[in-house]
Amino acid sequence: MTKILILGAAAGGGVPQWNCGCDNCRDARSGKLDIGGNQASIAISSDGEHWFLINASPDLRQQIANTPALWPKPGLKRHSPITGVILTNGEIDAITGLLTLREGSPFTLYAHDRVLSILRANSIFNALKPENVTRQPIASGQRFVPALPDGSPSGLEIFAFAAPGKTALFLEGHDENAEGDTLGLVITDRSSGARMVFVAACAAITDELLSLIEGADAVFFDGTLWRDDEMIAQGLSSKTGQRMGHIAMSDVIPALAATPIGNKFFLHINNSNPALRPESDERKALEAAGWSIPAEGTEITL
Repeated sequence: MTKILILGAAAGGGVPQWNCGCDNCRDARSGKLDIGGNQASIAISSDGEHWFLINASPDLRQQIANTPALWPKPGLKRHSPITGVILTNGEIDAITGLLTLREGSPFTLYAHDRVLSILRANSIFNALKPENVTRQPIASGQRFVPALPDGSPSGLEIFAFAAPGKTALFLEGHDENAEGDTLGLVITDRSSGARMVFVAACAAITDELLSLIEGADAVFFDGTLWRDDEMIAQGLSSKTGQRMGHIAMSDVIPALAATPIGNKFFLHINNSNPALRPESDERKALEAAGWSIPAEGTEITL
């Protein structure tokens, strides 16, 4: 049985974003719009005791504080049920939270060597001492079984695959479009056979992606923007979703309409996205198509 905790569903910057005055951010600040705006991350477990984070958002300290399952065991002076962190890309909103985990509790960091090389190149991540944090390379097209602290199998099997995407923003113009920049994950519970797919960033729906998603019990998919030119239309940016490496929700929904999927969730939702508003036509359209935006703190069992 796989348990999934929604730690955050927002894209980089969260909601409200510190420097944004769009309708969603303004109404989130005033309390008119009740949005949990922490940046996207989930935690998964097959036993409810040992948890693996998928991506470590800049909001991780608050996300842990909000989530009792991730607190130290009562009676222990130092302890964390966070057994590992699995990174799907090297973006700031996926790696910055690692620095929150620098106080000495051991865990394993799983990432493509492309992302591990980004961490090696930045000495601030040396705060994650090797005697506490084992860095385990993973490769696209291969399976791995994350381990529990005693080295035994976690009960989860993970297949990492290359998702259509782009290099991290801070590497643009320097070291672009390398293998491992964007990964998706197929996570299977080895006991129950339940299968989920996690794709936090995706620029296109390919035949390979469709084949991996088909029949999944749950899919967590890139929901950054509702429409490709959304940020341009709102006067927030000159970039399209495609330029940022994200396919629009309004394109994902019809592209996956004929694909059998158990539960369909959008994550990594930008502050500009009108689907954040429960009364919006966009939210009604995605819900009518069987999709949802999970609330922070939600626990899902497969």
